[in-house]
Amino acid sequence: MIAPRPAVERRVLESLEAGRIPVLLGGCGSGRTSLLLRVESRLGPTAAQYLDVAAAATTPERCLSAITSVSRFGTAVSEPPASPRDAFDLLLSFLSGATTSAGAPATFLLDDFLDVRTLENFPGLRHVQRDFVQRLASSPARFVLASRFTARVHRLLRDAPPRFEVMHVPPLDADEVTELLRLFNGSARTAGGTAALVADLTAGRPACAHLVLGAMAGMGPAPDPVAALASLFAPDGRLTARCRESYELRLGRARGFGALKAILGVLAETEPQNLTEISHALHRTPGSTKDYLSWLEDVDLVAVRSKRYVFEDPLLRLYVRLYGRPVPPGDDDVVREVGAYARRSMPAAAAVATGTGSSSPPAVPDRSGIIEID
Repeated sequence: MIAPRPAVERRVLESLEAGRIPVLLGGCGSGRTSLLLRVESRLGPTAAQYLDVAAAATTPERCLSAITSVSRFGTAVSEPPASPRDAFDLLLSFLSGATTSAGAPATFLLDDFLDVRTLENFPGLRHVQRDFVQRLASSPARFVLASRFTARVHRLLRDAPPRFEVMHVPPLDADEVTELLRLFNGSARTAGGTAALVADLTAGRPACAHLVLGAMAGMGPAPDPVAALASLFAPDGRLTARCRESYELRLGRARGFGALKAILGVLAETEPQNLTEISHALHRTPGSTKDYLSWLEDVDLVAVRSKRYVFEDPLLRLYVRLYGRPVPPGDDDVVREVGAYARRSMPAAAAVATGTGSSSPPAVPDRSGIIEID
């Protein structure tokens, strides 16, 4: 079930018609892939094709074969490439020169395009991302790119040609959640205030909103979005699994895995915190802590606002509060934490929050004796 996002889709299509390359940025569950598939559907299979770069980017030779063998706009390479560099060059030539059956430039919708960096592990491919961007910018073909790594894309495109147009996928608003309710129920019988609650509780992330609305659909005539969220954050809940996937994926792409998990645990207890507070909690120097925080920013796990650090995704913070410890949470823990999260998210949710418990996270103790990192 893919919810339409007409305003964003229209902006992407207008960018393409103007000769630009739209770059869709958004975190896990923000609807990037759904937007690409909707745009592909609107352009039609004879003009456009969606490609998952993350799935294809293994070795240069296999990446070339995987993409050309499924493409609608050409044939597979007949002769094996002479080297990894040759395979990559052939791939760029294929993408930039592809045409439709009518002879018009083809449109490729490339999901997780930053994963071409995987090919940098092979000889002669030291600057794959830069070469990839430069070639697409000069290509007659049309492209829509998407990535979940906002900071990395901004850095990559800092000196790129002006053809690229960055678009941040906006969160769902109450009207769009109401439309989702129609898809689930055939009507908007629980629209209005409930739609606004769902939009706020899920931080406007389409994937999370789908899960909450699906859980609400089985609750009978009086669905409770906060109770639905609590059920989804049970140890075997679907939102728990989705947040775990995002958590592990981003940490796996970052440096300093252990220290980064510790920082996320500190911020899950209390946020926002400044550099000094975090370094005290870690027993590390401000210099080394600043490095760790920059690595977390690099994969969009944390954001800095007025020199104070917070989780980029509030639902991921809730996940760490529940599961960033050696034992799984009990039912009372899930109800308490979800209720506290709901009260922090929007005051109106307090009226429907289940359970009790303070919404104030534990304070970080005052610590001394900072030690230098090894």
